[in-house]
Amino acid sequence: MKPVVAIVGRPNVGKSTLFNKLIGRRKAIVEDAPGVTRDRHFAETERAIYIDTGGFVPETKGEPLLHQVRAQAEAAIEAADVTLLVVDAKTGVTAADEEVARYLRKAGGKVRLVVNKIDEPKLGAELLADFHSLGLGTPLGVSAEHNHGLNDLIDEVEGALPEVPEQGKGEKKKDDPAIRLAIVGRPNVGKSSLVNALLGEERVIVSDVAGTTRDPIDTRFTRGEDEFVITDTAGIRRKAAITQRVEQFSVMQALRVLDVCDVAVLVLDATEAAVEQDARIAGLAEEKGRPLLIVVNKWDLKRGKVKEDAFREEVKLQLRWATWAPILFISAKEGDKVSKVLDLALELNHQSHHRASTPLLNKLLQHVTTEHPLPTEGGKSLKIYYVAQIGEAPPTFQFICNRPTLVPDRYKRYLLNQLRATFDLKVPVRLKFKERPGEKKRQQTVLRYRAIEAQKAKRRGNRRKLPSDE
Repeated sequence: MKPVVAIVGRPNVGKSTLFNKLIGRRKAIVEDAPGVTRDRHFAETERAIYIDTGGFVPETKGEPLLHQVRAQAEAAIEAADVTLLVVDAKTGVTAADEEVARYLRKAGGKVRLVVNKIDEPKLGAELLADFHSLGLGTPLGVSAEHNHGLNDLIDEVEGALPEVPEQGKGEKKKDDPAIRLAIVGRPNVGKSSLVNALLGEERVIVSDVAGTTRDPIDTRFTRGEDEFVITDTAGIRRKAAITQRVEQFSVMQALRVLDVCDVAVLVLDATEAAVEQDARIAGLAEEKGRPLLIVVNKWDLKRGKVKEDAFREEVKLQLRWATWAPILFISAKEGDKVSKVLDLALELNHQSHHRASTPLLNKLLQHVTTEHPLPTEGGKSLKIYYVAQIGEAPPTFQFICNRPTLVPDRYKRYLLNQLRATFDLKVPVRLKFKERPGEKKRQQTVLRYRAIEAQKAKRRGNRRKLPSDE
């Protein structure tokens, strides 16, 4: 699992701009006003997971929003392997900077002090001098906006990150037959209770207090001839002083285990249905191509009061980009339908490795394009010549066509739905559209031929216009 880098500091010091530069793309909203980033943003690079936080502000009575923002920043610090404290070179050391520095010194861990907005590198030494007083080691001067000092900062951060072995804890070996299940979801929805119910014994501590489990826990077990590894990501890594308003850390836990799982089991609370954090986790599973099983826990509290079909439609409405995922209603406490979690996980893992024969795919292609012909885009006719499956986990299909960039999204969705219906796929599916080999050369040949013919026609026309010899 990748290490975590948290970017913290008081408002308006350029944290989001730095975050965008470090991850190599614009993801966080950047605006020259304090308090724009109120929530944590997550982004993954090849080496680490970066967290952008809202402004770390002094405790203020009567301002719950600021309190929540600070709580989110504290949760990010607790999660991080390396924390970057960003300060503003133009304003110098402030009381808020000193408070954040005190918190970081008390929290321990690896901290790097980043002095931002040094737009003139020749003034760097002079501007950095005052920040030694924060007691966080040698300050690193950068200008996130103008890209000064960023390479040195990246080298410093990566040098401070813990080594992640190629075959580290939680990673699946290529010859390991076990199916890895990641139990993900918000705190206190019953993830640990589900794990215990699946194992049939108290292998994981269960508590009604959110945040009991601090780190992902792997448990290997067998059922009949099938072998599983369950990764329980219940709760959050946090200190007791951090408030309960840190549920978004479940997104971080999911981000760290979805890379190495075969099936993600998203646990929902029947008393709350799906909320924004559940949608984020479902989106991560789809993005990473992981099969997703949605488990509605505590159904014993709703049984007889709400119909499953109605609740299922409500969940699909909230998790609209994962409507393909099956939904199972259980009670981990009573053991009701718990065994079906493993049955469905086996089926989804099988579907993720589905292989379709090329002749069958092209027969399907002929049928669907006959029933619903490709549209004409920009006056140009679109053609799909053939299709083949080029990958699995997730199943990936490549369509060879004449103008791949012009295939409209609505038609791509149509093809995707046809594939799902034909092969009964309830897992993520990828579609790729590629130009037929030699297509550009053929088009260039046609264009040259047309140009030559046009020149010939022009010469013939000019000859007809010449006066006749007398």
